[in-house]
Amino acid sequence: MYLGFDSSTQSISAIILSALGEIVAEHSVNFGARLPEFAAPSGFIPGGEKGEVHADPQMWLAALDLLLAELAGKTDLAAIRAIGGSGQQHGSVYLDETFAARLSGLQASQGLREQLAPALTRASSPIWMDTSTGEECAEMAAAVGGNAEVCRRTGSVAVERFTGSQIRRFFKNNPAAYGKTAHIHLVSSFLCSVLAGKSAAIDFGDGAGMNLLNLSKLAWDENLCAATADGLQEKLPSVAPAGTVVGGISSYFVEKYGFASDCKVGVFTGDNPASLVGMGATTPGQVVISLGTSDTFFAGMTEPHTDPRGFGHVFGNPGGGFMCLVCFRNGSLAREAMRDELGVGWEAFDVESLQAMPPGNEGNIMLPFYGAEITPRRDFSGPVRRGSTAFMAGENPAAQIRGLLEGQFVNMKHHTDWIGIQPQSIRLTGGASRNNGIAQIVADVFQAPVERLEIANSAALGAAILGAVTDGKSMTEMQSLACRCAEGTLLEPSASSADAYDMAKFVALLG
Repeated sequence: MYLGFDSSTQSISAIILSALGEIVAEHSVNFGARLPEFAAPSGFIPGGEKGEVHADPQMWLAALDLLLAELAGKTDLAAIRAIGGSGQQHGSVYLDETFAARLSGLQASQGLREQLAPALTRASSPIWMDTSTGEECAEMAAAVGGNAEVCRRTGSVAVERFTGSQIRRFFKNNPAAYGKTAHIHLVSSFLCSVLAGKSAAIDFGDGAGMNLLNLSKLAWDENLCAATADGLQEKLPSVAPAGTVVGGISSYFVEKYGFASDCKVGVFTGDNPASLVGMGATTPGQVVISLGTSDTFFAGMTEPHTDPRGFGHVFGNPGGGFMCLVCFRNGSLAREAMRDELGVGWEAFDVESLQAMPPGNEGNIMLPFYGAEITPRRDFSGPVRRGSTAFMAGENPAAQIRGLLEGQFVNMKHHTDWIGIQPQSIRLTGGASRNNGIAQIVADVFQAPVERLEIANSAALGAAILGAVTDGKSMTEMQSLACRCAEGTLLEPSASSADAYDMAKFVALLG
């Protein structure tokens, strides 16, 4: 069997997968509910100033111990042959020169938190929600000739939440603590190191979310590292493909939780690359759209060509090659805002209700942004409408809802055209994916069949598949076994609706 961990913003989860692709066990520990002593109800420290959002890395260690203690009560962990994992992208952990010795000397009689906390040189870890580093992003970009050059090298323009600018801010604001730092890990490589009992590599998928990894060389970019902080390259782990064997599991976990001593630990990845694996979409032509608080589009790519508009990102693909990712801030938040504004339930978003208006919405179009958007980067105070007088006045709920959904997915299609692929199939995930009305509009806008997977936690499933890869299994074979679509969820696009989505009109409205 194979164990996959996913350490997300709010919880740490585990899936145990059999060699036949069956889920044997699942378990999760919610940080806020189960570890209230860290005062992080949503998984991060509230009240950060000037866009600062951090989490306590000691909380992640305490949660790992708690998760494994409870999981060991459910199943025999001695049957686990290999472990894979994923972590929330961009989060970073800062450790001193004692870290390696502490890892190799872990004692089962004590907890991880007590033994590893003294190695931390930064008490809290900046995570993906942090927006405090605009100045540092500008400095890094200027040092190498501008954001276009940063994007060409790393797959993304300099972004506030990415790890490089967070490291630079630490270097500038607390040089003494930075000087004591010997190792800078991502959340994924930190937890992998703990499980392996030695410092682990960063994989190409998660490493690309740092603005420090040169995608053409798959190595740390010397110029960007130098522009970020003094001596940075020496503090970064090596890089390697996800699933590469780090070594055997630490004796701490053998003694404390009953793992077999020959259980392997593979290089972990980020949650987005792991989700690509867990959705069975690592091959170019298969697209994943995650409908969450923000909506996210990601897909495999053969070559790391980048978004000329600077909105999209390119990461390493654990299945080989690269992957793109484009995030849209006004996702479920916008859908919920319109639902509440109209005073309707989710049934108004179903197929039967949406059929009250035809595809194309009789020419009524909407930019469905209830707040600032990141793709495109513009501030909005509410939706922008063009069309009939009644539509502009916010009348006719069916027209408003269809306008919002069509606007969301035409915007998504427009801002992913740089990838240069026509999706062969789209796999939807996230809470809104279960709504057939929303799913049908996705199929019609992209003119591709849409399907939904049985599993909800695609990142943990992808991590478990990476565990199997660490043990020598074929990723493609494991995906075919484990990434099954739920019965009756396939939706075909309506060919007659293809002409209804006039991209030129929408682009004109975008301005």
